[in-house]
Amino acid sequence: MLNIGNRLECFFDDYLVNRDKTTAEFRIHAPRRWECVLHHDAPWEGDGCDYHNFFYDDGVWRMYYLGWWMLEKNDGIRVCYAESRDGLHWEKPNLGLRDYKGSKDNNIILDATDLPGGFDNFMVFRDDNPACPPEKRYKGIVSMEWGHQRALGYFYSADAIHFNLDPQPITLDGAFDSLNVAFWDPEKQKYMCYFRGAHAPGDDRVIRMFDERHIRDIRVMESEDFITWTEPRLMDFGDGEDVPLYTNVVQTYPRAPHIYVGFPSRYQYRTEWNGSFEELCGKERRLYRNTFHPRYGQTITDCVFITSRDGQKFTRYDEAFMRPEAESPYNWMYGDCYPARGILETPNMMPGGDPEISLLVPEKHWSGEDTKLYRYSLRREGFVSLHAGGRAERIETKPFVYEGGELRINFATSARGYIRFALINEDGERFESEETFGNKTDRRVHFLDDGVVARLSGKQVVLEAELFDADLYAIQFQ
Repeated sequence: MLNIGNRLECFFDDYLVNRDKTTAEFRIHAPRRWECVLHHDAPWEGDGCDYHNFFYDDGVWRMYYLGWWMLEKNDGIRVCYAESRDGLHWEKPNLGLRDYKGSKDNNIILDATDLPGGFDNFMVFRDDNPACPPEKRYKGIVSMEWGHQRALGYFYSADAIHFNLDPQPITLDGAFDSLNVAFWDPEKQKYMCYFRGAHAPGDDRVIRMFDERHIRDIRVMESEDFITWTEPRLMDFGDGEDVPLYTNVVQTYPRAPHIYVGFPSRYQYRTEWNGSFEELCGKERRLYRNTFHPRYGQTITDCVFITSRDGQKFTRYDEAFMRPEAESPYNWMYGDCYPARGILETPNMMPGGDPEISLLVPEKHWSGEDTKLYRYSLRREGFVSLHAGGRAERIETKPFVYEGGELRINFATSARGYIRFALINEDGERFESEETFGNKTDRRVHFLDDGVVARLSGKQVVLEAELFDADLYAIQFQ
């Protein structure tokens, strides 16, 4: 029996849905591109700025990213820092920590002098485990050299700015050449870690040194103390196709932290140069990248949406969540659609509209020009909906128990569209709602029997809905 209490339940997956009795379609929704929020125009930044990650920390948003040039003047990779009060306006403070060409007037927090072998990635989280010592409150996950091989390790900090390397690796069983992710989950009372691996087709075993014959993948492991970890396992997508995935940016969804979401970038290496490459904008830059390796010019990336309840088994939507934008000289390349790890709640650009959620996505990767970080937005809980088009469809849930006196929904209909709900108790009694129409992320559903939601609280029910030209994103009993 499912007990959802008064949690926000998003229709990112079929956790609550009886698929055998539901005809509405699970539909993925793409975010909308808005303004540039951060221009990487400092000399120590460049066209390789990537792997952005950010989190909210007692009144300030903290962001970490790599600063470097891939084309023209590659002089190493640095870890840079930015911060914001609202998530929309970012500043690069002069920290005075690391020298760049004779000056410490910069926002660099770490450089090649801090890590043997240099940096390939760096992801920071605030460790809210009550048992975490204050000097390790902030942890920066990193790929590092360990002997003659790569390992996953971490830096630690008391203030999120000054970091020290812990000499012991977390694990050696991976490839780690991407943005690796770790965080403390207070609901599970565990650390979760998601990182880059690779495997041969049809074989789940990890390959540490891989080439284009192998498939890039995501590995997961858990720990209760950040010292002893479970054996890394390949992320479980059920019977989904085994496709190369580059990043993962897995995180808890802030408005429903019992649900994990992620935005892995799909890696598509088109080994043959053909007419489409001839026609794509930016041909000269693409051919120049090919001189380093053909995959640098002929790999294209996009982004998909994944979600999980237990952190091990994931639902993956194979229709792209984010596609490369309309062709320009700077896109349709390796490095497109790499969302930063982090989710913002931001004001709606339309007057009177509900707040939205925003993602931050870098553009102009490996272009020979400064990287820029753009904001993309969509409605709250707007990644996936249960959708009905030009004919009525139905939703039926599995039996569940809730707590609350009213049903609230995140939904959208057309002018002619509607959603009608019914609560059905264990005796088969059916209590129907009025017709609901509009477009709101938090709307009360009016039942014909006004007190029925409160009377059925704590009792087993099934929720039915009929939809016409409508989307249902989430429900919550309050």
